[in-house]
Amino acid sequence: MKLNKLALAVGALVFAGSAAAELSANIGAASNYVWRGATQTDDGAAVSGGIDYAHDSGFYVGTWASNVDFGPGDGEVEWDIYGGYAGEVGDLGYDIGVIHYAYPDTDDADFTEVGLGISFLMFNAGVNYTFASDVDEVDGSAQAFVEGDIYYYGGVGFDLPVEGWSAGVTIGHYAFDDDGDGGEDLDYTHYQLDITKSAGDFGDFTFSLSKADEEANTDDGSPDDDLKVFVSWGKTFD
Repeated sequence: MKLNKLALAVGALVFAGSAAAELSANIGAASNYVWRGATQTDDGAAVSGGIDYAHDSGFYVGTWASNVDFGPGDGEVEWDIYGGYAGEVGDLGYDIGVIHYAYPDTDDADFTEVGLGISFLMFNAGVNYTFASDVDEVDGSAQAFVEGDIYYYGGVGFDLPVEGWSAGVTIGHYAFDDDGDGGEDLDYTHYQLDITKSAGDFGDFTFSLSKADEEANTDDGSPDDDLKVFVSWGKTFD
C-alpha cells in the first residue's frame, strides 16, 4: 500500500526535533461511523484506534484505523496516516495538515487531502482539498473522492450548564469536482449536533444527530437523507 510522502516528510521533521514531545494513543467505539454526514459502516457499529505524536514546536504525525463497510464482503478497513503543524496566536488557533485515507481491502479507493482548520474562542471552520486520488474517473460519469473535491465546514462548541457536559454543532458542504457529470448530482450539505459527557478516566460519551440535505444522492459515495442517530465512546491515553 502506498504511503503519503508528504505525511511521512512531516513525520521526519517531528522526530528530528528536540526531545520535548508527547506520545498518545486513542481507542473508540460507535454505533455508526458517520463521516461528513455519510455512514462508513452501512449504519453498523465501528471500533477504532490510533496513535499520535505531537512535538512542542507544533508539528504532529499520527495514524488511525477503523472498520468500514461499503458493500458486499467482510473485513474492510480504513487506515489513515496524517501529519501537520498546529499552533495558536492569542485566541486564534490554526492547523495545517495532510491526511491520506487508505483502504487496503478495496482497489483504487485511496485518496489524499490537504486541510486548513482555524478556531477562535467557541467557533471553528476549515476546508479540505483532495489533491491526489487512486479513484478512477470515468468520462461522462460523476465520481466522488477524486482530485479537485473540496469539503468546507464550520461549527461552534461550548460547555453546557451542567458540569462535564458540552455540545457542538457542525455544518459542512461537500463540493465534488465531478458533480453534475452524466446528470448525477453529488454535492450535498450536512448538519450535525453532538452532546458529550466527560466521564474522566473512563473517557467521553457522545450522542449525535446527523442529517444530510434532501438533494443528496445515495450513489457514488454521497449519503442518504435519513436522520442518523448514533452514540460513541472514546478515550485517550497520554
